[in-house]
Amino acid sequence: MIFKSKYPDIEIPQVGIYQYVTSNPNKIPDDKVIYVDRVTDRSYTFGEFKHESKKFAAGLQDKLEFKRGDVLAIFSFNQYFVKIDYPNVVLGAIAAGGKVTTANPKYEATELSSHLSDSGASVLIVHPEILEVAIEASINANILTSRVLLFGDIEINGHKPYRSVLINDREIEPIYYTPEEAKSTTAYILYSSGTTGKPKGIEITHTSMAVRSAQEISVQSNLGPHSINMGVLVGHLEIPFEGATTIICSNFSVKSICESIQKFKIDHFYTAPPIILNLINDPLVQQFNLSSVDAIICTGAPLRDQLEKKFYDMFKIPILQGYGLTEMGEVTECSDTIESTIPGSVGILFPNMKAKILSDDGRELGCNEPGELWIHSPKTTDAVIDTDGFFNTGDIVSVDEQGYYFIVDRKKEFIRGLDFDIAPSELESILLTQEAVSDAAVIGYYSEKEEIEIPTAYVTIKNGYNRSQALAEEIRSFVNEKVLPYKRLTGDIMFIDRIPKTQSGKILRRVLKEN
Repeated sequence: MIFKSKYPDIEIPQVGIYQYVTSNPNKIPDDKVIYVDRVTDRSYTFGEFKHESKKFAAGLQDKLEFKRGDVLAIFSFNQYFVKIDYPNVVLGAIAAGGKVTTANPKYEATELSSHLSDSGASVLIVHPEILEVAIEASINANILTSRVLLFGDIEINGHKPYRSVLINDREIEPIYYTPEEAKSTTAYILYSSGTTGKPKGIEITHTSMAVRSAQEISVQSNLGPHSINMGVLVGHLEIPFEGATTIICSNFSVKSICESIQKFKIDHFYTAPPIILNLINDPLVQQFNLSSVDAIICTGAPLRDQLEKKFYDMFKIPILQGYGLTEMGEVTECSDTIESTIPGSVGILFPNMKAKILSDDGRELGCNEPGELWIHSPKTTDAVIDTDGFFNTGDIVSVDEQGYYFIVDRKKEFIRGLDFDIAPSELESILLTQEAVSDAAVIGYYSEKEEIEIPTAYVTIKNGYNRSQALAEEIRSFVNEKVLPYKRLTGDIMFIDRIPKTQSGKILRRVLKEN
């Protein structure tokens, strides 16, 4: 059967994302503060945000000859808010007619260079702490030194802060898109690991981004000019539209989180499971007043029922979960108007969305029958859709009679770490080059201590080699020397007689997980 959203449909925005974000249907005054840096107390009002983003766009055109369709890359920590200027950079590039791509801050030079080349980036804005990697990568990607600029206010080795180069008095009128242009013009190039283990660029159009924001806004109806929010996953597009105030915090330690909540009276906090775990386990939390928080929105990975219940018992703050994908943005979320949440649920479908749940043999399933989730949405990309326009998520879910979705199992091909997905196939391909290994499979083993999945390997070994701890450590070191730190085999190396596979040769990871 086809499941439809319980929310009424919303009107699909027919404009470019910059026009949508700054359309101001809520009559937000220009002097309303929408961004505050918790460390420096520096802030931007709604009016200043509009002026600064248009000045940035003008600077790109005047100083760097940035043209419509050009790509600006951001290489910085925390995809959303590490620097208070981040929203100006993103929306400024969009206003100039460009595209924006964000690169994994844990990349080494080779990986960053590949990202820059694949996306076609011609301008790079960098966090100062990872400038050395950016310099090497930009040379390999043929990006001119003058086009590598910094967040912040300090010049480093000839690389200037973007503000000193690009921000002057001139503003531009943002590029206008007709409804048809908005549907077909790329605004963002977001990267998600593919099944081959190599990151793949996903082009997100203006309309798709506007729909994502409109759906989020319609669900989080308690957000508005009165709201004060903070978080590791809060988006930069909804804030100017709603007129809420966002506290920008680059250090998400327990102390900084609690200090910010108490100081700014934060009412909405966006976070991920590992931070929930830290808040539960750190006694320092008890020294702070967190009573201003109305709801915590937890996304990025499923939160265990036990952890959710323990948090509520300790703090009496409801946790609202959500579920989404790079290709589609948020798919489900618990509304902030709900008085009580259903433990373990990731909420209900966003407006204008439909879903079907399929069995292994392709049958459409009903309520409380776990199967693979397929989604139909106005924001779906062209990738991986069937003849009826449904997107294959690859995730195993169930849905109850009230429309609440529950994640049974995550994508079989990925391991969800703290910040980034890990493709098992990448680690398996390296394992198979180790001289003792004849076959291998990698799965994510859930670590209750760290509240994340850690890569764990199952290997069969060739004749002439003996199973031993020494060999396991030799195999682990072989792999770990060839990958970034967050991809290392931090779980066990398990010896096994045979890797379970289907007749077609596909690894049965679920069998390994069950074992």
